[in-house]
Amino acid sequence: MLPGMFRHWVCLMDALGVIVGLDIGEARTGIARSDALQMLAFPHSVVRAGTESEMANGIAAALRELSPVLVVAGMPLNQNGEPGPQAARVASLIDQLRTMTPVEIVVQDERYTTAEALRVARDMNTRGKTRKNKVDQVAAALILQTYLDRRGAHAAGETHSSPQG
Repeated sequence: MLPGMFRHWVCLMDALGVIVGLDIGEARTGIARSDALQMLAFPHSVVRAGTESEMANGIAAALRELSPVLVVAGMPLNQNGEPGPQAARVASLIDQLRTMTPVEIVVQDERYTTAEALRVARDMNTRGKTRKNKVDQVAAALILQTYLDRRGAHAAGETHSSPQG
């Protein structure tokens, strides 16, 4: 039998579940996952594929393994916030994934994540294929962390603005 507070904590963790972040690329897709409390994002893996269909199948397999409650996919936008040249390809892949998995998929602006991920990978002193894999995973983690932070800030705003009673 678990002590009361610990039992409550375990139930809370089970209730929230893992959120997965995706940095969808043409040849590689970086995957990140949250902790069970949905506060922190961690780089997880990379799916490599030659075609969009292979990529969708690889991502769907990773999602089955991770059993997320939500998926956050990065959407490539231009500086002005409009969809970038890769946005149609990413949207098409997301549409494919939606037919392959029952998990809700939301999109998150991914501007600047690759540049930041490159900086992180450089700081990790990685090179070549290792760096490319790390960049994709870190970019996915940055996309997911941005989503988690914005959602947390939104929830905190609702809590602070609710009437006292």
